[in-house]
Order: sequence, then structure tokens, then C-alpha cells
Amino acid sequence: MQGGRRDTALIGEEARFVVLTGLSGSGKSAAIRALEDLGYFCVENLPTSLIASFADLAEQKGGRIKRAAVVVDMRDPDFLTQFPVALKHLRQRKGLGAVVIFLEANDAALVRRFSETRRPHPAGTDLPLVEGIVQERQRLDGIRSVADKVFDTSDLTVHELRRVFMDLSRGGPEQQLVVTLLSFGYKYGVPLEADLLLDVRFLPNPHFVPDLRPLTGRDRKVQEYVNAAPSTHTFLEKTTDLLRFLIPEYAGEGKSYLTAGIGCTGGRHRSVMIVERLRRRLARIDGVRLRVEHRDIFAEDNRGGT
Repeated sequence: MQGGRRDTALIGEEARFVVLTGLSGSGKSAAIRALEDLGYFCVENLPTSLIASFADLAEQKGGRIKRAAVVVDMRDPDFLTQFPVALKHLRQRKGLGAVVIFLEANDAALVRRFSETRRPHPAGTDLPLVEGIVQERQRLDGIRSVADKVFDTSDLTVHELRRVFMDLSRGGPEQQLVVTLLSFGYKYGVPLEADLLLDVRFLPNPHFVPDLRPLTGRDRKVQEYVNAAPSTHTFLEKTTDLLRFLIPEYAGEGKSYLTAGIGCTGGRHRSVMIVERLRRRLARIDGVRLRVEHRDIFAEDNRGGT
């Protein structure tokens, strides 16, 4: 990994417009997906001649685009002639904090990646792959020299490349891992968005207590009823420990969203109560934004119990 003109520049909130370019197969698509997860409005394979117009749109005060990122490269036939013009425009827009990032990799890594994906090199099939890579590298040398950052991705996996861009963007509010505690009822189906699933149907069921049936897991009487069981305390302790371990691990891997589904039969009593208790226990984890969702708490049909 080598630095361009800014050896220690970060992609922080001051960098509202990021341009990704570089060698074919160097990981630009993976990089822009990471930026998209970080809250950037992203466009891949944007015609180079449209960079200035898109930057002007992103710079508008009160606009909906707060931060933007684009991928431009040799897939655009006019890339080499249009990019210097676009770069001059970006440098004049001081409020954008534009950052140009050039991604590259060694020949062996690029050959391996093209072989694995079976994609043709943009230079065409008339040239041997290695010759096409060398030719593109030479043609892009001038653009590489004006980049703010130059990254060599030869030894990076897709996940490691994602972590690099997460680190570059550290400090903005969008970089927090968003953890959702989701209560649901198994009778209404398992939530497809859940990364983790925990079943609490072993806990005492308030549905079978007439006075508690119309209430929810947010009500004190239901919470006291479920909490009276020793297994509730054990479950909460072990689940809290598990999530406190897992959340930093997922964040370290560059994950942006984590959903833990807590399910009971109808999603009204037990799962809701457990989610509310976990909310309190997990409220203070650095770098995490915690949210709660009760999917089935007011589902129309709860006749099967909760």
C-alpha cells in the first residue's frame, strides 16, 4: 500500500466526493460496495464526462446527496482524455473535499483474478492477458501519479479490502455497526434479514395466563412473570456474553449491519420481553448503534400463543 499526494489523508466526513479508479481487476467494485455501506451515494462505471455534473449535484446545499463515490476506468473509451478535465473541475470545488483513489495489483494477482472470474480483460481478447495488463498499467501511469491515494490490493481478499475502506472512513456517524434486536413470532415466519436466530419458546408462556394474554412483553406484569423463571436469567446472561463477544468481531470484519432475531411463538410476549432486557444490557458498546424492532407484537392473529 503506497500513499499518493496525501500520505495520511482519510476518507472522512470532509471528503464528500470519492473517485475510485485504477487497473481492471484491482478491486474497485468491492471498494465502492464498502463505501455504499458507509453511506455514500455510489455510481459505478460512470461516463467520465459526467463526473463534473455529478459533483455539482453532490455539492448542492440542502440536497439529498451528502456524500458520493464513483468508479471511472478504462471501460469508458474517453476515460484517458476526459479524466484530466474532470479532475481539474473537482480540484476547483474546495467544498467537496474530493479524493481520488487509484487501485492497483501486481500482474500475478490480476491474472489470477481474471482467471477465477473468467472475465475478459478490457484490452480485448486479441491480446494475451498479461500483455493487456501491462499495456493498461502503462496507459494509466499518468492518472496514477495524480491520485491522492494509491492502494496495492495484491495481497488483499475482498473482506480485507472492505476493512481498508472502513478504516479510511473511520470517524463518520455512518461507520457505526448498526445492531438490530428483532423480536418475532415463529408462527409468522422466520425473518429473512436475521443474521442470528435465538428461540425463547422454552420460557414460561404468558399467553396461557388470562390476565397477561392481552398485554405485551413491554408491560411490567409480563416481564415479571417471564423473569420469575430461573432459565430466563441464565438465558439473558449467556446471550449477553455471546453478543458482547460477537458484535466487536463482526465490526472488525467490516460488517455494517447485524440483526439478531429473538423468536417465540407469536412474537408478542416472551421475545419482546427478552429484546427489551437485551437492549438495556447492550446499550453501551463503543462503535455500535443499537435499535429495536418488534415485528409481530401487534399481529392480528395471536391465537397460537406467544
